[in-house]
Amino acid sequence: MRFSINKMELQNALNIIMKGVSNRSTLPILSGIYVETATDSITLQSTDLELSVQYTVSALIEEPGKTVIPGKLFSEIIRSLPDAAIHVQTNDTGAQITCDTSTFSVRTLNPEDFPGFPTVDTNQSITIPASTFIEMAKKVSKVVSRDESRVILTGVLIEFEEDSLKMVATDSYRLALAKTKMEGTGSGEFQAVIAGSFMSDVCSVIPADEEVTLSLAENQVVITCGNTIFINRRIEGNYPNYRQLLPTDHTTRVTLDLGPFSSSVKRASILSSSSAPMRFDINNATQTLQVFVNSADVGSVQETMSCGVEGEDVEIAFNSSYVNDGLSVFKGDQVFFDAQTSMKPGVFRTVEDDSFLYLIMPVRI
Repeated sequence: MRFSINKMELQNALNIIMKGVSNRSTLPILSGIYVETATDSITLQSTDLELSVQYTVSALIEEPGKTVIPGKLFSEIIRSLPDAAIHVQTNDTGAQITCDTSTFSVRTLNPEDFPGFPTVDTNQSITIPASTFIEMAKKVSKVVSRDESRVILTGVLIEFEEDSLKMVATDSYRLALAKTKMEGTGSGEFQAVIAGSFMSDVCSVIPADEEVTLSLAENQVVITCGNTIFINRRIEGNYPNYRQLLPTDHTTRVTLDLGPFSSSVKRASILSSSSAPMRFDINNATQTLQVFVNSADVGSVQETMSCGVEGEDVEIAFNSSYVNDGLSVFKGDQVFFDAQTSMKPGVFRTVEDDSFLYLIMPVRI
C-alpha cells in the first residue's frame, strides 16, 4: 500500500479515529488503527469492541492495500511532523512514513485480525445541526454520574417526541434538561440512553457546521457526521422518571444578572466545602439575594446583590460546585432561579425560553 496525504488532513482524521482506540485491552490488535485505501480515499477504523469509529478522507492513492498501524504511535508521529505532504508505504510487516526530511519505520499488525466494522440495522433516526447537538450535549454532560454502580445514570437520555428533542442527565443530586424544537427532521418518536463519555467524545471532534444523524438499533446507537461514523452500545435499563422530579410551580422566583451572579458564586466557593455549603438568602422586601458561606475552620464570606424577587422570602443551601457547574453552561444576560422551600429542589432556568433547566437538590441548613 502506498498513499500521499496532507499532514493536517491526516492529523485531523487521527484525532477522530483515536477516540475508538483501546488503551486497556489485552488484545494488541485493538490498540491499532485499521487503514485501507480505495480509489481516491483512505478509510480508517478503530474499535474497543464497544465503541467503533470510521473516518474516510481523500488522498492520492498510488497502490491499494490495507494494514493496521499502532494507534498511539501513529498519532504521535504524524503530530510531530512538519506541515507538508506525508507519504506512507507498507509491506507485510511494517510501514514507512516519510515527510520532508523525516522517515519513520514502524512495525504493523495483521489487518485480517482486526474486527470488521459493525453492520447495524437501524430502525429510527433524526437529523439535526451539529451545532445544536453539541450545545445541548455540553449543557447536560457535566451532570452525568461517574458512579459505575448505577450504570444507567452514567448515560444521557435522548428523547424525540412531538417535534421536540430533549437531552437529560442526572447523578441523583442534580438534573439538567436541554431541549429544542425540531420539525420534520426524524422518522418517528424514539428514546435511548447513551453513554455520557461517548457523547463528549463525539462533540469534541465533529465540526459544528455539519449535520448529525442519530440512528437507533435494538442495542446500539449510530452517529453519522460528514465522513465520520460512530457506533456505540446503548445503555440498557429504565432511566429514572425525571418528569416527576421537575417542580410544577414555585413560591419564589429570582431574576439574576448572570455575569455578576456567577462571579459572586465563584468568589464564595473559595471558602465552600462539603461541610460548608453555599446558602442563598432571598429577601423580597430589599429585592436582594445574599450568598453566604461559613466555614468553621477557615472563615466566612458574604456576597449581596440586587435582583428581581417575586414571591416569598426563602433560605436554601447547595453544594457550591453544583451551582458553578450549572451556571457555567447558561448563556444570555439573565437567569431565573425558582425555589419553594429550603428542603425542595432549586431550579435555574433560561429567561428567554424554556430550552434549558438545571435542578439542584438542597443541603440541609
